[in-house]
Amino acid sequence: MPAFAAPDGTELAYHVVGEGEPLLCLPGGPMRASGYLGDLGGLAQRRRLIKLDLRGTGDSGTPADPATYRCDRQIADVEALRAHLGLERVDLLAHSAAGDLALLYAARHPRRIRTLTLITARARALGVDFTEEHRREAAALRGAEPWFEAAYGAYERVWAGCVADADWGAIAPFFYGRWDAAAQAHAAAEVAQTNDEAAESYASAGAFAPDEARAAVAALDARVLLLAGELDSGPLPRIAVEIAKLIPGAELVVQPGAGHYPWLDDPRRFTRTVASFLGREPAGLGSESAGLGQEPAGPAV
Repeated sequence: MPAFAAPDGTELAYHVVGEGEPLLCLPGGPMRASGYLGDLGGLAQRRRLIKLDLRGTGDSGTPADPATYRCDRQIADVEALRAHLGLERVDLLAHSAAGDLALLYAARHPRRIRTLTLITARARALGVDFTEEHRREAAALRGAEPWFEAAYGAYERVWAGCVADADWGAIAPFFYGRWDAAAQAHAAAEVAQTNDEAAESYASAGAFAPDEARAAVAALDARVLLLAGELDSGPLPRIAVEIAKLIPGAELVVQPGAGHYPWLDDPRRFTRTVASFLGREPAGLGSESAGLGQEPAGPAV
């Protein structure tokens, strides 16, 4: 298993899948091992995926200081991976909670970013969070699903703070566009992949300075893609629009019928969208080709 040393000496592992130009991939969770990303719906046929196991997850080592699980303190890990791979600039992809880490990395090391791909990503680093109201809004879209009644009851207990362990599994269908066998198997693997202690520290006090991050990202000279799921609550498509407005020239694509894991819901569409974005020549910031709502390949959504 390829590995490298973080600046504090923690051994960090990464997984390589596919061929072609490297694409550094940061997993969400927060603090979930990178295995759940799989081959990103076949994207590994187009790019060589470098999937980092964040410290304390997967095959990576446990740090001596648990405080280093905090999101901003993991920026140095991403930079160490870039240096280990010998890359001058990187194509960086982040899913879910890793959106915060990717945004903070871009803010601190803007000249190291060639492209930034944010998949159903959080943006607490920029002062944008997802609320219970957002979850309820997205959940209401699924009222006709056969699993809705039981899942929504579990969601109500989660929001009320009276959650049992079984309730976390019961709400899983809300995070997938289709609650089929593949989605169920994917959801079942989550418990063994997540470091709960690290997850509690990831967004702890001091992790984010939104004003500073917004100013830095506003000057970012890199192409940025935000891909949101039509049925996802984190972020809702309309919240993804607000995030995109904070990043000049960012492209926003809303994948139809997708939840929080769009590469599972429609692998072909997902791969086409991301590969097309990554393969294009840089466009001038603010140009017509960088408008919100455009899909890099095929009709706008």
